[in-house]
Amino acid sequence: MEKEKYDVIVAGGGPAGVISAVTARKYYPDKSILLIKSVGKGVIPCGIPYMFNSLKNPEDNIMGSAPLEKSRVDIMLDEVTKVSRKAKNITTKAGKILGYDKLILAMGSNPILPPIKGLDSKNVFPIYKDMDYLKGVKEKLSAAKNIVIIGGGFIGIEFADEISGLKGKNVSLVEMFPYLLLNSFDSEFGEMVGAKLEAKGVKLLLNSKVEEILGSEVRLSDGTTIPADMVILGIGASPNTKLAEEAGLDLGKGKGIWVDEYMRTADPDVFAVGDCVGKRDFFTRKNLPVMLASTATAEARVAGANLFKLKVVRENKGTIAIYSTCLDGLALGSAGLTESAARGEGFEVEVGRAEVPDKHPAAMPGANKIKLKLIFSKQSGIILGGQVSGGISAGEIINIIGMAIQKRVSATELETLQMATHPCLTAPPTMYPLVLAAQDAGDKI
Repeated sequence: MEKEKYDVIVAGGGPAGVISAVTARKYYPDKSILLIKSVGKGVIPCGIPYMFNSLKNPEDNIMGSAPLEKSRVDIMLDEVTKVSRKAKNITTKAGKILGYDKLILAMGSNPILPPIKGLDSKNVFPIYKDMDYLKGVKEKLSAAKNIVIIGGGFIGIEFADEISGLKGKNVSLVEMFPYLLLNSFDSEFGEMVGAKLEAKGVKLLLNSKVEEILGSEVRLSDGTTIPADMVILGIGASPNTKLAEEAGLDLGKGKGIWVDEYMRTADPDVFAVGDCVGKRDFFTRKNLPVMLASTATAEARVAGANLFKLKVVRENKGTIAIYSTCLDGLALGSAGLTESAARGEGFEVEVGRAEVPDKHPAAMPGANKIKLKLIFSKQSGIILGGQVSGGISAGEIINIIGMAIQKRVSATELETLQMATHPCLTAPPTMYPLVLAAQDAGDKI
């Protein structure tokens, strides 16, 4: 069999794989680069819930190949089934053997399938990142009346929000924790999300677990049954590490592929990025089960830049975990440690809060109230985390907080933040939320 060879092979066609290849082309313009993807019609992961209502045409959420083509990256529709590290080649499902100098694993993740009786029923749908599969799910949804969503994380709440906007749908959301988004927000923000969904008619079943799926209904842990023409699994995902394990690569404590600060695996010629990689918390270095396209693409930029020469300015110093979502006009963001997580880790913290309009004066059309919470180390004054809710501007405010965390900014520095303000765009300069929250905490530090 003829053996071909590339300077760089990327295994995986999701955001992490695409950005790895594009970045590699930027830093190494003369190298030959091949991306192998197993799904012909991939989707933009964060847009999946919106294919069911907001986007009238599911194809509007397709993940195209334009960035790869523009960067002169070769594309192959196939699947990598084996990595032979000693020979430095990969084998594909179609039987091709391709050599590499550098290999990037961007194998993504698989939906978590919990041990629930009846999970293999034909009306149960995990979320796969495949256009044709998701179009089939949408067709089934059109005929369903009673929809049960399992999981109160980002996937679950966004599906609940979208489907509740469809006519004639009864939506129930089952969550084992006492409030929604518990892993990313403190209770005051999680309860805000719950109230928003209930106002849209979603039935919340908190502190509950699904024990069994019985045809057209589900049975909860307390014995209660609720009708279910369709069950959507929004529980999360687990790293797809099968290929890496079979190649003898190390896994981290969180069972994702272990990588160093430059996204190198235990083999210096094999890199790994995205959901298949283990994450380490920015502050504690503990395992952090975060699977975000934004995190994946940040890792991909590090990997692509460091393939043939380490660039010290391009390194991954830990995962901050920055989230944002939007429910029926309510935007929410979270970055770094929540207050409960920080205290649980043993940090002595002070909290700063602010509630102000996001335009000025508050009577400006379209103004919303911003609610902001910042968490600081009591001893050093360094920011550890933040949460925000409000209008669309909350989505960018949380990114400012993420940068502050990454740069280890203090409450004092945030108090003297220089910002641009405008009546149509921001809170007033006299009441800028980041400054007010920092001042509120600073008075106690």
